[in-house]
Parts: sequence; C-alpha cells; structure tokens
Amino acid sequence: MTDILPVTGVGPIFPVLYNLLSMQNLGAVLAQLKEERNRLNQAIAALEGVTSNGVSRRATSRGTRVMSAAARRRIAAAQRKRWAAFRKQKKAA
Repeated sequence: MTDILPVTGVGPIFPVLYNLLSMQNLGAVLAQLKEERNRLNQAIAALEGVTSNGVSRRATSRGTRVMSAAARRRIAAAQRKRWAAFRKQKKAA
C-alpha cells in the first residue's frame, strides 16, 4: 500500500498516505542538501586556505614579530644616518 503514488495531474489517491510519503521524502532531500552544503563548505575553506602559488597561507604566516627596544634604537639610528647622508648629498648638488 505504500507503493501507491498519485497519477500525474490527477491528485493524490490517498491524501493522508501521500502527505506522509511526501514529508518522508522532504526529510531525505533536506538531509542530502545539508550533507552537500557541508561538503561545499569544506571545499571552499580548503580553496580559501591556498594562495595562487599552491602554498597554504597558514604555513607561510609567521605571526607577529617582537623587536627589543635596543634593536629599535639601532634601526632608528641607522635610518637617521641614511637620511642625514641623503640630505647632505642633496645640499651639495
């Protein structure tokens, strides 16, 4: 009796049984769609994690670099020295 489905264009033969079968099919379709969505989300996440040269962005990121105060002073002094040389050369020209 569960094999009885309505004839196309005529309407359901047994409305209660037809509605029951439709709800079961709807649940199965919904479950399949959710599984497909999960697969697509995983594929999108995998593609977003890869750069154009094929290397994962996570593998190339180094995080924040910490520099000591002494290192910052050395770099600043070197930069001041470069700017002084540039200005001196500009005045001479």
